[in-house]
Amino acid sequence: MRVLVIEDDARIAAIIRRTLTESGYVVSVASTAPGGLEAFEVDVFDLVVLDLMLPGLPGGGMEVCHRIRALNTSTPILMLTALDSMSSKVSGLDAGADDYLVKPFHLDELLARVRALLRRTPDAHHPILKARSVTLNPATRTATRAGRTIELTPKEFAVLEYLMRNAGKIVSSTELLNHAWDSNYDGFSNVVQTTIRYVRKKLTTKGESEIIETRRGAGYVIEADE
Repeated sequence: MRVLVIEDDARIAAIIRRTLTESGYVVSVASTAPGGLEAFEVDVFDLVVLDLMLPGLPGGGMEVCHRIRALNTSTPILMLTALDSMSSKVSGLDAGADDYLVKPFHLDELLARVRALLRRTPDAHHPILKARSVTLNPATRTATRAGRTIELTPKEFAVLEYLMRNAGKIVSSTELLNHAWDSNYDGFSNVVQTTIRYVRKKLTTKGESEIIETRRGAGYVIEADE
């Protein structure tokens, strides 16, 4: 699932990005009101984490919230603010926010609010994915093969979800890296290959065929069901 974080405090943005990424979400960050709106307009996100006090536009995060709602009425918005007044909360909710979190906050509470908002999102935004006897439910973050539950780490789930969303298409290692790890990842170069190997091992028991195929020099593919 993709989350857009619009937060001008670089330290807080980095903490939120790391927390959400470690939980399996794909995170993009914008530090200004115009930058956040541009990111929302050019990409598809399942949820927006929005700071109230943003530079770049009169009205800051409140104006961003209004404009996002004018573009899309269903994407959940979690508003962050240091203002713990009832009038601020009411204004944020009236602007279109779905929930409100006051700084400083516990990261566990942030994750709980994110999960709750995503559960409330209409099922049409998180369709159950099926291919080659594998079923993936992005909303509940569960995976099965032929009725057998597959236990996946957040990164493994993100990789498998992306492959299944693109079933029938060859997906390069770079695409998977950008999707599951984000542009700031500086880890070891064969992390995608290693994760694919772990996912294959978990998906396949004795006598079962491989789900993820390697196309040498091009990437990986899960063939779509006919």
